[in-house]
Amino acid sequence: MSIPVDPRTTGASERSWPALAWEELRWQSTLPPELLSRSAREELARPYRAAVTPAIADLDVHLPRATAAAAEEASAVIRDFDAEAAGDVAPFAAILLRSESASSSQIENLASGAKQIALAELGEESRRNAAQIVGNVHAMQAALALSEAIDADAILAIHRALLVDATPDLAGRWRTEQVWIGGGGYSPHGAAFVAPHAGRVPAAIDDLVAFTRRDDVPPLTHAALAHAQFETIHPFPDGNGRTGRALVHALLRRRRLTRTLTVPVSAGLLIDTAGYFGALTAYREGDPAPIVDALAGAAHAAVLNGRVLLADLRTIRQEWRAAITARSDSSAWPLVDLVLRQPVLHTALVQQELGISHTNATRAIERLVAAGALVEVGGRRRSVLWQSTQVVSALDRFAARAGRRGLGEA
Repeated sequence: MSIPVDPRTTGASERSWPALAWEELRWQSTLPPELLSRSAREELARPYRAAVTPAIADLDVHLPRATAAAAEEASAVIRDFDAEAAGDVAPFAAILLRSESASSSQIENLASGAKQIALAELGEESRRNAAQIVGNVHAMQAALALSEAIDADAILAIHRALLVDATPDLAGRWRTEQVWIGGGGYSPHGAAFVAPHAGRVPAAIDDLVAFTRRDDVPPLTHAALAHAQFETIHPFPDGNGRTGRALVHALLRRRRLTRTLTVPVSAGLLIDTAGYFGALTAYREGDPAPIVDALAGAAHAAVLNGRVLLADLRTIRQEWRAAITARSDSSAWPLVDLVLRQPVLHTALVQQELGISHTNATRAIERLVAAGALVEVGGRRRSVLWQSTQVVSALDRFAARAGRRGLGEA
């Protein structure tokens, strides 16, 4: 599938994609006037400009030749990676999904080590960032589960999964107040971007949902444009960036660009977050090419990084299997794959995941300890936990390779 390309241009996008419109609104301040300076009171008395998103459900998509080619090449890379890892999908799908969730959270300055994330999944870690990353894992899982029926309710469900533990009063609800990015905290005046008025959100989401149901736009381009439109609508008071990147994966799965794995594109976006945010700004100004370029470039970087991670984990698994001494029907063998996707665990989790007794779970753990695959560590609840230092280190190296060169809020 290809996008119509203007043969006369290989640079800027055709200006067929509409820029945002703007409307002037009055701000109702809740601050007592006596707490504000005279200049602040004068500013608050003036109207502010809020975005009005154009309808995109039926727009033709025109991109520069180079952008269309980059998107097609990145799509091929994603398909190849998905196919390569299909044979190891049991442990690696969970690992890549968690890695994507951690990278997406890091874009919003929510960083945590692999051990802390694994502990939070067990309920053994109380640090805020780790808990929010686990919420992002749940949002990603919801996005993939709902990928065949992306609608307003599905988007709300993704957001609910993301924030239900952190901020349940906001989770799964459209915002009812004005939101903005940058500027002051007490009004949208002077903000870098003021999202549409809350009253415009439901109709804008309905239009976006209609756009996501199209099949005439190549999948990666489709996901990039839907993501940029979602971020522009900014339908929630918090969690827009993480929900919007989960929506990318829902679309990639619905369009069958990915079938078994989650390609950690957010790890690619982390390489140049300033460029990513700049691409969203360009989209709002009527140029869709930069966000497609950004997602295509992120896909290449993510696959490269993901291949290194999977190679590290395959090596670890081979070393363990060579070192384990057990009968062919021993629970130690399926425990190897469980440890790869859950590098910190306790006996109860082993029992639950492998469907075995406490005695057999203990024996399997002991075999992995003897092989050097697990070491005993203490939980904050004085529970006995086992950790794979090798897997934790491989995941932390993945995060370090992703890196970052800019901070901001999507």
